[in-house]
Amino acid sequence: MISKDLLEIICCPLTKADLVLENDALVSTDEKTRLRYKIVDDIPVLLVEEAEEVPLEEWREIMKKHDRLK
Repeated sequence: MISKDLLEIICCPLTKADLVLENDALVSTDEKTRLRYKIVDDIPVLLVEEAEEVPLEEWREIMKKHDRLK
């Protein structure tokens, strides 16, 4: 599990946007890129080339759940 302290200091390596913890992944709060980064053995894999783009509607639901919609 990712600690709250770690979550407060890490960010999307591409956009520097905040990340939110969603199940077994970290999701960027940047609406343009909407990248999801896997967490493997409790270690975030913050490699842009391994990230996946979250569909817009799914991203909005995630942001709404985490109170991050503007």
